Amino acid sequence: MDVALEGKTLVVTGGTQGLGETVARLALASNVEAIAIVGRNAERGARVAGDLSAGGRPCFFIQADLAEPTAPARAMAQAIEKLGRVDCLVNGAALTDRASLEAGTIADWERIFSVNARAPFFTMQAAVADMKARHASGSIVNILSVNAHCGAPDLAVYSASKGALSTLTRNVANAHLSDRIRVNGINMGWVATPNEQAMQARTLGKGEDWEKIAAAGLPLGRLLTMDEVARLTLFLLSDASGLMTGTQIDMEQTVFGAPPRNIG
Repeated sequence: MDVALEGKTLVVTGGTQGLGETVARLALASNVEAIAIVGRNAERGARVAGDLSAGGRPCFFIQADLAEPTAPARAMAQAIEKLGRVDCLVNGAALTDRASLEAGTIADWERIFSVNARAPFFTMQAAVADMKARHASGSIVNILSVNAHCGAPDLAVYSASKGALSTLTRNVANAHLSDRIRVNGINMGWVATPNEQAMQARTLGKGEDWEKIAAAGLPLGRLLTMDEVARLTLFLLSDASGLMTGTQIDMEQTVFGAPPRNIG
């Protein structure tokens, strides 16, 4: 299957580590014309951009804290200036902080929703404006979460933020169907990202072998890999996904709506 991105420019938020960095690396292997990665850490961002640019195709780093209200629009403006245009956008930046109904605070809501829901709204706004100004088609992929279906109790605020982005994904897909701008999402399951490693091993105190223990209890015996999610992301960005828009793919070892595995 051809998932080439030749001749296309790409912006990836959260592109300096984890899944976002993996998406950027695989996009370069798919012959993307140029990439802009958006992240908070200047040192890491410059290092990753330099590494990715070593292959000959330009990768620009845009430093931005997407929790700041005006940062998403500024970051996209800088990306468009450096790339000349934006053909594809991946909203991969996210916070996975724990906050339950009983323990969640206003600060939790503001912090998590600012990155997980507000920021993608304004990055998409900028991308769509650029595409429409050029009368050009485009493709956007939002990295969602299976927690948008419900989520664990300690992920109440996170789940709500991903539920908001889920609805927004469909809304924007519908609104800009006639503009030939496709918008899809991936309901990502449990992936061993660097952030998840830090959360499980240290923040939640489960130790460095948490992944091995967790994998033993999963139907397929392992967590998802970042490469697997990144490859699906590139498929949705590329022309190989055809007319798909407003689609949200559950990428997890669960069939949602099925009875519990110990029943029947």
